[in-house]
Amino acid sequence: MTRPDDPTNPLKADLPQTGPEAAMAGGGHARPLEGLGFVMDVPIEVTVEIGRRSMKISDILRLGPGSVLELDKVSGEPLDIYVNGRLIARGEAVVVGDHYGVRLTEVLVVDEAGRSRGTE
Repeated sequence: MTRPDDPTNPLKADLPQTGPEAAMAGGGHARPLEGLGFVMDVPIEVTVEIGRRSMKISDILRLGPGSVLELDKVSGEPLDIYVNGRLIARGEAVVVGDHYGVRLTEVLVVDEAGRSRGTE
């Protein structure tokens, strides 16, 4: 299998140039990167919400080990998946080895007006 950075890769000419060689190719000026490659290393926060609950402070102070909080979601209802606070998908809880995971069942697409719609 040929790697993208392999000099013998016939598709290498199609890859955007980065680094000093890109600046030199553009007459000393760096040209904007095409696509999203320049943001692929930016960390984001992914949150999976299994439910919510509003409580009074007095109720919170009574919590202790063994306390159970009933959430607003029914068992089997899809979990909400947020990226940087924005709902982007829904899924179901799974166990992978000794860890929990989420299997995506619906990815939400945001249109230009900022409204979400589901895709499956």
